[in-house]
Amino acid sequence: MRLYDLIRSNKNLVYIDALTDTSYGVNEFHQSLTIDHKKAVVFLYTDNMIGSVEVFLNFLQSDFTVTLLSPQLDIQFKLELEQLYRPYYIYDPTRTAIDGFEQYTASARIQLFKNLSEPDYPVHEEIKLLLSTSGTTGSPKFVKLSEENLVQNAYSILEFLPISETDVTPLNVPVIFVYGLSIFTSNSIAGGKIICTNRDILQKAFWEDFEQYQCTSIGGVPYVYEMLNRIGFFKKEYPSLKYMTQTGGILNHTLVQVLAEHCKKHTTKFFVMYGQTEAAGRMAYLPHEDLFTKNTSIGIPIKNGSFEIDPESNELIYLGPNIFGGYAKRLEDLDSFTHSDRLQTGDVGKKDEEGYYYIIGRIKRIVKLFGTRMNLDEIELILKNAMGGETFVCMGIEDKSVMVLHLNEELTADQVKSVLKEKLNLHPSMVKVKFVESVPLTPNGKIDYSTAIQLID
Repeated sequence: MRLYDLIRSNKNLVYIDALTDTSYGVNEFHQSLTIDHKKAVVFLYTDNMIGSVEVFLNFLQSDFTVTLLSPQLDIQFKLELEQLYRPYYIYDPTRTAIDGFEQYTASARIQLFKNLSEPDYPVHEEIKLLLSTSGTTGSPKFVKLSEENLVQNAYSILEFLPISETDVTPLNVPVIFVYGLSIFTSNSIAGGKIICTNRDILQKAFWEDFEQYQCTSIGGVPYVYEMLNRIGFFKKEYPSLKYMTQTGGILNHTLVQVLAEHCKKHTTKFFVMYGQTEAAGRMAYLPHEDLFTKNTSIGIPIKNGSFEIDPESNELIYLGPNIFGGYAKRLEDLDSFTHSDRLQTGDVGKKDEEGYYYIIGRIKRIVKLFGTRMNLDEIELILKNAMGGETFVCMGIEDKSVMVLHLNEELTADQVKSVLKEKLNLHPSMVKVKFVESVPLTPNGKIDYSTAIQLID
């Protein structure tokens, strides 16, 4: 069955526009746009607002291959991507004109741009969705996903998350990223109300909406939960909150303790998840009851999935039906979809005696200091655990030293160096420490290391 058909069959589903407090049944968006039906590419510069949801659902039910992109992309990046992939339709509320396209009214609420030229390129029938792994950099590299990938991923999530028809789910993670997309699809299939909003989870306005609509879940990457902890979020009670989800990195021990105690006190569940765009979202999850005892683990494989660990590199290999069909770096790459049952995650992993998996770090986040291999993700976690859950960002400087950024003005460089000397035998001269007022983030809330490196002086 198609993903759209699963969503439409949810008779309880309602999308709510948080700006106007207007509700829309899923059937109100069924073929609500006047569009052609062709096997070609469309570009949707989508946010999490109601208009984007309507456009996405309309193209999801069509024959088109849908590309989800950030509206905040630099205009030059947009133009280069459009020239490279020649989309048939473009949805971009930030522009009023695009060369080579005509603007027209697709519905009372939606304006689209239509290519003045007919598509003359082949697109493989299995490619339903194109997702970027690069966020806002405008990279032409996309992950090719099929209906089967998307459906299998959604089904696997419904196996372990307690999603029900009474749920009220805020879209607080951008849908253009696979984490946000999986929140949208799984809750559209089995949930109740979905709150369409661009408000950030760290903004007061988001929590006003949260209370007004009595939301039942939130999602976030580790940095989001670290910031929520800093502002005292877990000291309060939220009666409607049923569960929380997290992906995108490892939580520090202090934060896990805070989360576990909060969940126990308020009968809330917390699910650690692990996934990648190339797997259409999820590959593993940690059952909420294991949060205390397996607090740094990514958990166990999702249903129908499994892991192997490469004996030479210790790289974690995923096997499952939700693995993508290859990358597209140019238009010609859209005429093929390569089935594979193995995905090299790029993560260094290990498994304990009870079958729970752990991520030690990224293969690319390895530095070599005077002949000794050091994992930067592991260094970050060591510092967070030793310093009561503070936020740290670690980067390598030409394989000669480690730069540590932190947000606590009262923390001294000597304290940081002392921990790394004790835990890793790192000589203080190999560690540089700097206080910063904030750290740069990618649009999905992860640390933006490529930008953070520019803070080094």
